[in-house]
Formats: sequence, C-alpha cells, structure tokens
Amino acid sequence: MTPSTSSPRLTNALEDTTAGTFQFGERPVRRLGFGAMRITGAGIWGPPEDHDEAIAVLRRAVELGINLIDTANSYGPEVSENLIAQALHPYPDDLVIATKGGLVRPGPNVWDPNGRPEHLREECEGSLRRLKLERIDLYQFHRPDPAVPYEDSVGTLKELQDEGKVQLTGISNADVGQIRMSIEILNQLASVQNEFSPGFRSSEDELQLCAEHGIAFLPWSPLGGIGRAGKLGARHREFDEVARAHGVSPQQVTLAWELAQAPVVVPIPGATRPETILDSLRAADLELTADELARLDGG
Repeated sequence: MTPSTSSPRLTNALEDTTAGTFQFGERPVRRLGFGAMRITGAGIWGPPEDHDEAIAVLRRAVELGINLIDTANSYGPEVSENLIAQALHPYPDDLVIATKGGLVRPGPNVWDPNGRPEHLREECEGSLRRLKLERIDLYQFHRPDPAVPYEDSVGTLKELQDEGKVQLTGISNADVGQIRMSIEILNQLASVQNEFSPGFRSSEDELQLCAEHGIAFLPWSPLGGIGRAGKLGARHREFDEVARAHGVSPQQVTLAWELAQAPVVVPIPGATRPETILDSLRAADLELTADELARLDGG
C-alpha cells in the first residue's frame, strides 16, 4: 500500500483537501475515514437508541466524501455491520469497508479474544453475510489471543485472502514484533489499527514501522474517547490553544496533528450525530505549522 499526496476528484467536504489519499491496492482512500463502533447501543452492545439517526450518520458520512468505513463483527455484536448494509447497500463503487474478527462479546463493555482459526473463519463468513458482500475489502485480526499462536491467527487471514473471501488483510492492537511477523506471513499487510491519540502515544514505534513499509496506520479512538471539543481541549491544553489560534475545534487540531505524523496515517473518528461528522472532516484542510506540530508533539 502506498500513500499519495495527489487527490483524485473528491466530493463535498473532502473535495481537493490537502490531506490527499492513501492507496489501498488499486483504490484511493481519502485520509479521514469513519469508525462505526459507536453507532451501536450503550457499552457497544445491542441496537442504537435511535436507529434512524444511526442510518443517517452512515449516509451522511458517505455523502460528505468518506470512502473508508471501519467496523467489526463484535460491535453490537453484529449490529454495526447490519446497520452499514441497511444504510449503504448497494455500496458506492469507491467505498472501502473494513471489518474485523477475533473478539467475542459476553456482555456490554466486555471484549474477550478468540483467535482460533476456525473461529476467525466463522466470523469472516458472518461478516460477508451481514455486509452483503462477496469479498470483504479489508479484513483485520482484531486483537492477539494469548491462547493461540499469533502466526496461526494471521495465517488464517492469508488463507481467507487466497480463497478470495477477503481482498486485503490487516491487523489491530499489534506490537512491532507482531507487525514484522505479519509482513512475513501475509501476501501484503495492508493496515495496522492501533490506539493513538494525544493522550495515548505508545504506538509511535508501530506507526513509524508502518511509515517505513508503506502500511496504512489507522488510529482507533483518535480523539481519545473525548471527542467533545470542550472536554478534549480541557484535557490537552496545547491542542486547545492551537485550536483557538486557528479558530477551529480541538477535535480538528487533533486529527490534523495525526494526519501530519506520516502520509500513511488514516484516522477513523466516529460520530453518533450527522452534524458532528463535518467538523472532523475539516481537519483534512487544516495545515499546522512546524512550530505548532513540535508543540503538540511535546504535549
């Protein structure tokens, strides 16, 4: 996978943005995606409180030019994938849907790893049915399972790719050693999805490794779980001050800072209301100075 600083014909809020695109195989993805975890119920469990609004959020994201939606069978569980199909199928030709397998959900806010090859196969088949796809664009191993050799879990993704069930493969919540192992096992490691935000920077080594190899780095929880501008700015003073200087939200500054880390970074902020998506997307055109970036890097 290779980053691109030249952007194709884009639409609406993402048209001609300075952030550009990242090339997933033959498909350019705009460098702000949509994370579809929080369109489910409380505790990422069960259906959303307002089904129609969840559908509207997904449709608004695509209308505004987002062409990468990230989900997982464990979101709900199954709820997020079902909502995506309800809202968007048949899908636009340029839309890349990424989903994940490898976590089971015994209850709200509980996430148990299951990386057994047979389980990953079952989850992949379920995702194909729910998303109404013949082949998943990007299938990711959600989290290492200490009870299963990592190479066995990742090797299953390669088998699914060889069988034509998935086009691209990725991993999530991985360390440097696991990324290197996956590069060796997979035909081509397309993405790494790790937590990364102003308050959680321990994936910097993994981000750098992805940049060296041209692998997409998808920060999950890119706003640190405090997406409201006031809360984010109160917790991270430097981001608030830079936002005030630009007359924008701390949310925009945070995403612009992440985009500036490397051309392979593709943040996937979520939203629960259609009107909040546009604020995130404006980060694609926010250019921070070298001094501002250095200040935020230290903050």
